[in-house]
Amino acid sequence: MTRNSLLSFYLIIITQTLSLVGSQMTTFGLGIWLFTQTGRAAPLLLTAFFNELPGVLFGSFIGVLIDRWDRKVILILADAGQALGTLILLWSVATNNFQIWILFAVAFIQGTFAAFQNPAKDATTTLLVKEDQRDRANGIQQVAFPLAGVMAPVLAGGLYVWVGLAGIIAVDLITFIIAVVAVTIVYIPPTPARASRHPAQEFLDSFRYLNSRRPLLYFIVYLTLIHFLLNGPLGLSIPYLISITRNEAITGQLMGVMSGGAFAGAMLISIWGGTRPRMHTILIGLLITGAAFFMYAVARTPLWLAVSIFILMIPLPIMNALSTSIFQLKIPPNMQGRVFSIFSQLSLLASTSSFLITAILAETTLESATQTSGIGMVLIVTGAIIIFVTGVAYTSSSIRRLEKVLPDY
Repeated sequence: MTRNSLLSFYLIIITQTLSLVGSQMTTFGLGIWLFTQTGRAAPLLLTAFFNELPGVLFGSFIGVLIDRWDRKVILILADAGQALGTLILLWSVATNNFQIWILFAVAFIQGTFAAFQNPAKDATTTLLVKEDQRDRANGIQQVAFPLAGVMAPVLAGGLYVWVGLAGIIAVDLITFIIAVVAVTIVYIPPTPARASRHPAQEFLDSFRYLNSRRPLLYFIVYLTLIHFLLNGPLGLSIPYLISITRNEAITGQLMGVMSGGAFAGAMLISIWGGTRPRMHTILIGLLITGAAFFMYAVARTPLWLAVSIFILMIPLPIMNALSTSIFQLKIPPNMQGRVFSIFSQLSLLASTSSFLITAILAETTLESATQTSGIGMVLIVTGAIIIFVTGVAYTSSSIRRLEKVLPDY
């Protein structure tokens, strides 16, 4: 077992990223397999719904358990639980017993364990990484998702021809096992001791804590609103880009550019580390994202679409990394599981409702317009609201001066 905290952190992140690539490969392979078998896209959408449902329903309660239990055990159980779901899926496909309800059940099981994993991982980073290195560490964590978004379709597309869906799921299972082994051998310091109270009291304590630190509460509300504004409109990217370019291949390349922008932002914050206070980097970055929505809405050539969507995505991993660093600095470690889980729950509620409302707008309010102009209007309105609410946040001393007003834990 290694007792080098920074080495432990990097080993966890590398193996978790590998596991994420495996999971994205399974998602991509399932998409190909289900569509060729059934000709339906709805099962994949419902799978995503069942995967997020546990976090939406139980997120803040899960946070109580994260703060009560050993975080190393939580990370092991989170990966092992998701591996169990993958094993069930592999069995059903390999033995020709696959049914749609099994996919939904597996998605719910894996979503439950994932709801433990992400808040626990962020809270564990506080224990493993010193404060002056956390911005870069959180930035490195932000690299994982866009990297998986670029690698997984390429790897899954190639493997699908040779080993089929069962082979891809088997690879995913192996990546989960590697992640479990990595967490097992690393050293994670114990969470600082706290008074043992009834779980219901500890659940309420997290809300009392946020209510007593209003700048932190306002910042969480602001970030939740940003998540709401981003997810639905960006979810329209594929139909929007196809309607402009009339070319599926170019659309695929532009979606790759989108992942490239997120990857560039994550690498930038990993190397640079941002400003002090961090809030200036976050808010100025989101003003840039808001302005890029306007460019994205009016661009009509592949070049300018690529430029606009690349610029739009760069600030987002920076926002995620630096806001996580602020939480890790201001919230006591024995409270972080609960607060991170509350924020995760709010973000999931925001993203799912954003998808729903945007879908309704696309199907009803905008149906009289052409697809291009209708979605373009959604993008313009989104950019305007992001700029407005970020301007309000910048003029609010509670949010802008949060790092100075609130003491470190």
